[in-house]
Amino acid sequence: MRVIHPFTGERMEEQLKLIIESLLFSADKPLLVKDIQGCLPGREPREIVEALETLAHEYDAMNRSFSLKEVAQGYQIRTKPDYGPYVLRMMKRSATRLSPASMETLAIIAYKQPVIRQEIEQFRGVDTGGILRTLLERNLIRIMGRKHLPGRPLIYGTTRKFLEVFDLNSLESLPKLKEIKEFGIGEIQATQTHENKTPEASAVQEEAVETDPSPTDSGS
Repeated sequence: MRVIHPFTGERMEEQLKLIIESLLFSADKPLLVKDIQGCLPGREPREIVEALETLAHEYDAMNRSFSLKEVAQGYQIRTKPDYGPYVLRMMKRSATRLSPASMETLAIIAYKQPVIRQEIEQFRGVDTGGILRTLLERNLIRIMGRKHLPGRPLIYGTTRKFLEVFDLNSLESLPKLKEIKEFGIGEIQATQTHENKTPEASAVQEEAVETDPSPTDSGS
């Protein structure tokens, strides 16, 4: 009987795919191609991407409850939306819900970043200090530096964790303002007064958002 070496020919490609699959199932965040490559010395990024694409097609063909998606510039195995409510029900005791005020503040940061606290409060009309601390603790936003203004205020932006939580591959995946209008969510307000709320806030889902409070990579 002819024995095929486990790392030659087709067997080697199958082994590569299975190794990548095991890494994806074990990871608690989307894996970048360079993350996977770090576990596979000698493998080129092109080979890894091809294996990922093969896995994605196989999952789709099997019609499983999960799929392989590009999220936050990385890859992650995710439950399909139809089964999300059941997973959330199982995890509800450890889940953390973002309040409407936190969601609105997060949306302002996502669309207006880089942004300082004063600008956020001009949109919301209320103090946001506590909310910003909460979002920082959840690792959904990060401090990008300080603005060259009196007092050197902190500048805020979103993190990779934000992209992961909202199932976005990049900030370019955020709904465009035109799309928000078409869905009838609200008209775009050009002025920044205390009476006006940012229309982009409605672009982020108003329903409960489940976040993992454990620390993660905060690079955006």
